[in-house]
Amino acid sequence: MFFGLFGKNNQNRAIVDRQYATLTAAARDPYFYTDLGVPDTVMGRFEMLSIVMILFFRRTRTSPRSGQEIAQEIVDAFFQDIDHSIRELGIGDQGVPKRMKKLAGMFYGRLEAYAAALDAKDETALAEALRRNIYPETQEGAPAPTPVAMDGLARWMGKADADLAALDEQDISRGNAQLRRPGSEA
Repeated sequence: MFFGLFGKNNQNRAIVDRQYATLTAAARDPYFYTDLGVPDTVMGRFEMLSIVMILFFRRTRTSPRSGQEIAQEIVDAFFQDIDHSIRELGIGDQGVPKRMKKLAGMFYGRLEAYAAALDAKDETALAEALRRNIYPETQEGAPAPTPVAMDGLARWMGKADADLAALDEQDISRGNAQLRRPGSEA
């Protein structure tokens, strides 16, 4: 009970909750799964949530302290969500830390790969990184993503990244950052 009183800024709770809900809703947009080739699986949803979080974190890296505090709390919420999901899938207490470490490594690896491609404005490299991560090993008989689908996801990410970069700092500090709807990147 007392542990929640220290460390985190309780004034940010409503802002963090609102922003996190907006980000997770964006990651769940059916267009990603029906039109852009992201598998509607546990790992496919992890991939989309990671992409959305990476885009948000890229924006907040240049924010003043308040925006960075909110971003850190959103990172914490993201990993708490993953922990909860792992437990709901039936992974025992002893297996959770190992899985969390693996998923955190995957997330930060994606952050580096996507950031490098986004910084270079290299849509082709971004599409290839997405293909590698979303379809790490296409099993025999499993449908492979079409290049158009991953190209479309890369294009959406580039536009969403630019939109977030142009977003006013007050929108970040108030938890009002919105991501563009997929399919509107043309």
